[in-house]
Amino acid sequence: MRNTMIALEKTHAREGLWQVEAPVPEIGPDDVLIRVKKTGICGTDVHIWNWDEWAANTVPTPLITGHEFAGEIVELGRNVKDLALGQRCSGEGHLIGTTSRQSRAGKFHLDPATRGIGVNEQGAFAEYVRLPAFNVVPLPDEISDDIGAILDPLGNAVHTALSFDLIGEDVLVTGAGPIGIMAAAVARHAGARHVVITDVNPDRLALATRVADVVPVNVAERELSEIIGQLGMLQGFDVGLEMSGNQAALDQMVEAMTMGGRIAMLGIPPGKSPVDWSRIVFKAITIKGVYGREIFETWYKMIAMLQNGLDVSGLITHRFPAAEFEAGFAAMMSGASGKVVLDWT
Repeated sequence: MRNTMIALEKTHAREGLWQVEAPVPEIGPDDVLIRVKKTGICGTDVHIWNWDEWAANTVPTPLITGHEFAGEIVELGRNVKDLALGQRCSGEGHLIGTTSRQSRAGKFHLDPATRGIGVNEQGAFAEYVRLPAFNVVPLPDEISDDIGAILDPLGNAVHTALSFDLIGEDVLVTGAGPIGIMAAAVARHAGARHVVITDVNPDRLALATRVADVVPVNVAERELSEIIGQLGMLQGFDVGLEMSGNQAALDQMVEAMTMGGRIAMLGIPPGKSPVDWSRIVFKAITIKGVYGREIFETWYKMIAMLQNGLDVSGLITHRFPAAEFEAGFAAMMSGASGKVVLDWT
């Protein structure tokens, strides 16, 4: 195996990424080395590309970015016993500590010492990535490398969607980005009665209808109250999944919820957003903040759902060789794409 590899690096503290030749990572006794086959471009990667305020305050330079990936194991640390060379895998990109109360209680996704590959540690936009064996998620044969490369965001969607009981419920998803569309598909798969997804981007709404059995609503053109009536719903929505990070969308969701409705929030409104708390209190609405996914319960659930018929393959709208990463990022930032996958083979 070569000593160097091609990688995409945040070399400079400004807009863009740079293709570099970097050392192949050296693994420790509890790590594995993975030959990367496919990677997904995430919204977080776009923030890093744009070098916005969050990225400038969070991401060290230089750093190999990327955290959505699928590949195969090519080297095992000496203490690794339950994985095999050549094994196909994806992986949990959140690297947890072991000393916090949350981690010691097995609530790994809540560990405040968490660090992310491609954000705080060297990432997966490369021919090889080092990962603790603990974080490796083996891929069954039924799951392709393309889908394996987008399991990270699918996990966010699954964790958000399964925050509340969905069987027989009417669900509102605000934000038809890739994770919002995934959440809508999961809600239908999990037994929701009606799933409505809102946005102001007609391309994204059209994509949502191709991927999932949902009712798309362009809220720039139609009122949610009209849709509620058309669907024969006697009250409002039972469950809301806020994926947009848009204050107006959250306000519309609160207004459209039934008494005692439940909202899971994955989207992050910018800055300090005004909230009409009286509407939330008087409607007895429960709001749950969602960060990432449960390690590793969400991975088990989403792999089982994929094996049991959940199909999100239509969400991948663009595929590029890794060398054409600039075109991949342009597609991702166009507003007309779903998931964008880079091929490292």
